[in-house]
Amino acid sequence: MSAQERIWDIPGGIHPAERKELSNRTPIQQAPLPARLTLPLGQHIGAVAEPCVVVGQRVRKGQKIAEATGFVSAPLHAPTSGTVSFIGPQPYPHVSGMLAPAIVIDSDGLDEWIDLTPHPDYRHMDSAELLALIRDAGISGLGGAGFPTAVKLTARPTQKIHTLIINGTECEPYITADDLLMRERAAELVSGIDILVQLIQPEQVLIGIEDNKPEAIAAVRGACSERSYQVRVFPTKYPSGGEKQLIQILTGVEVPSGGLPADIGILCQNVGTCVAVHEAVVHGKPLISRITTLTGEALARPGNVESLFGTPVGELLQFAGLDTSKLNRLIMGGPMMGFTLPSLEVPLIKTSNCLLASTAVELPPPPPAMPCIRCGECAEACPASLLPQQLHFFALGQEHEQLKAHNLFDCIECGACAYVCPSSIPLVQYYRAAKAEIRDLEQKQLKAEHSKQRFEQRQERLRRAEEQKEAERKARAEKAARAKAAQAEAPPAAAAAPADEALKKLKIEASMAQVALKKAEKQLAAHDTPELQTQVSELRAAAEAAQKALADAQAAAPAPTPKPAGDEALKKAKIEAAMLKAQLRKLEKIENPDDDQQAELARLRQQLEAAEKTLASLESQAPAPAAKPAGDEALKKAKIDAAMLKAQLRKLEKIEPPDDDQQAEIARIRQQLEAADKALADLEKQAPAPAAKPAGDDVLKKAKVELAMKRAELKKAEKAGADEATLQPLRDALAAAEKALHAAEAASGKPAPELVRTERPGVDAELKALKTEVAFARADLRKLERDDNAAADALEQARTRLSEAERKLADYQP
Repeated sequence: MSAQERIWDIPGGIHPAERKELSNRTPIQQAPLPARLTLPLGQHIGAVAEPCVVVGQRVRKGQKIAEATGFVSAPLHAPTSGTVSFIGPQPYPHVSGMLAPAIVIDSDGLDEWIDLTPHPDYRHMDSAELLALIRDAGISGLGGAGFPTAVKLTARPTQKIHTLIINGTECEPYITADDLLMRERAAELVSGIDILVQLIQPEQVLIGIEDNKPEAIAAVRGACSERSYQVRVFPTKYPSGGEKQLIQILTGVEVPSGGLPADIGILCQNVGTCVAVHEAVVHGKPLISRITTLTGEALARPGNVESLFGTPVGELLQFAGLDTSKLNRLIMGGPMMGFTLPSLEVPLIKTSNCLLASTAVELPPPPPAMPCIRCGECAEACPASLLPQQLHFFALGQEHEQLKAHNLFDCIECGACAYVCPSSIPLVQYYRAAKAEIRDLEQKQLKAEHSKQRFEQRQERLRRAEEQKEAERKARAEKAARAKAAQAEAPPAAAAAPADEALKKLKIEASMAQVALKKAEKQLAAHDTPELQTQVSELRAAAEAAQKALADAQAAAPAPTPKPAGDEALKKAKIEAAMLKAQLRKLEKIENPDDDQQAELARLRQQLEAAEKTLASLESQAPAPAAKPAGDEALKKAKIDAAMLKAQLRKLEKIEPPDDDQQAEIARIRQQLEAADKALADLEKQAPAPAAKPAGDDVLKKAKVELAMKRAELKKAEKAGADEATLQPLRDALAAAEKALHAAEAASGKPAPELVRTERPGVDAELKALKTEVAFARADLRKLERDDNAAADALEQARTRLSEAERKLADYQP
């Protein structure tokens, strides 16, 4: 053997009974076309595909029925022509017997293909185009894992693939699908390898086949005679077909723990995947079928069939002569890594390489598990050089950190350890459960870490906001301190502020002290603590001091009589009196006021009395209204004053029953209203006669308003979809309003406006009816398509109705 053809060995491994002679003696047969196909949307590792067809839609063979929804995903195609009859949960080939989303197609028996686009000249295509063809064909690994092939072939910028390995090992007992494929379709296999070489440009291609397949070895060697591809034959041992084990056998290189073959520049593909790549590129056919081994002693005619995805496994087994009286277990896959199917109704999927119908004698149930005797047989059989015994104990104790430290995830779940265990411990099941627990915990930890980061980021944002507020508060305090210092250092002339300003400042300080005191008293009522009691006492003393200072300032303030009796002073006095009245009314509404509130009431009454005296004094000093100019501006102001007084009077008269203060306010406003009415009458007498105003202006304005209102009423009725009987009177009223406006314009004496009228096309009633019919027909059809129980006849009638409505709309000529 030359250095180039050297074969390495792997640690561990076992030699179970092969039983391949049951199914490898007959050629591949074509399975019959089923009446119904159930196509699960998740037939690969990664994101589940999304349906792109609807119930009731007719599809042809090879038509895409589900789109890939992510980078690690693959589309799905119709295996035959027919009608989509259901989209939803259906039986799925899984040991749990769970349902999964699927598309159900009722075959029409025609098996009608779509128009295919072959690319026999693919060597002139670039890598991106080739990769798109493989991705669109929905190809995923046919060796059992089901990883999307296009993702695996995507070029890595930092990883150059120098070795392409083609896996034809098929080491699992009973399975012969790849064996028969290599025998009968070696040319297609080599063509698929050529396409992969075109894509990744490796330095060497190694085809690994176990020595128990002499016919396949001869066929592949013959097909590769004109190429540099190396066919490597090695001794039969389970599990030589594992990806990492095959790499070690053919190259002597081990894939690092937790790593991928691509990390060391190697890429593996199954022989079935290569044939699917050939079909997709050279013939333009998507992946819709596969070769499946039907075997087991419960079958009268075991063998290999090419069957469509979605075919119920029960129909395939009947085709192979299933004897249900002998059937003990139905396994999808081989006896080492396969799983028991819950029923015969599950469909065939892309990873279904074998259906094993075994009898009770052929695969007897395992004996009850016994305690581990620490014999070490499992460690010797492990092809990944793990310590299955230790992993078992750590799994029992849920010691996840120890499991990860002992490389649990390097376990390929081949079952060699359980096969040799004298205590019949189901080791692989423990490992699978432990892996699931660890993945679940890691997912929860990721979510918790993400939540923690979000919480910390929020706390940081709040901290920064609080710091900013504190900085702004300090800046305001410093600014106020600087202003106070500047005021203290100002010359006496500037420091002597007017008495009004000083009084205003004292009022503000007294009000703020009262607010702070009330706030502290509320806190004390809720939480009675010594600190709050002390704080309330200090604030009460400060409020009393501020109130005393304000009272002293008000007593020392000069009488309000010297104030100028102008409009500004009078207006200011009115506003101050109104504000004091509002504050007084607010406090009077409080039931059972405390001592502080009663003191505040007394203070406000004194201030209000002083303000009313000031207001009365200013009003008496104000010039008589007759002295006002009798112009339009004065007349307008007098009307506004009278109207405002009337409104105030009406509002007060509505109070039942009014108190003494409100009655006094009513009497005062009545006096002011009489004076305002008298002043208004005097101004109207002095005003010039209105003869200068054109006589027709009011009529013209009224006609324009009436026309606008009629036009608005008509538009509103049209938008609401009113019938003709309702619209016609509105149109007549609009025409009458237009005539009235024209007459008013003619009587006003103004020159007639030059009108430019543009006609807007009206709504075509027939076109509107056709559009409405199309909309209703489309809505009814969508409603039926969403109804899972909708009758086929009703769906067909709805489609016919929509087609007819769309045709009429397209043919309509206004």
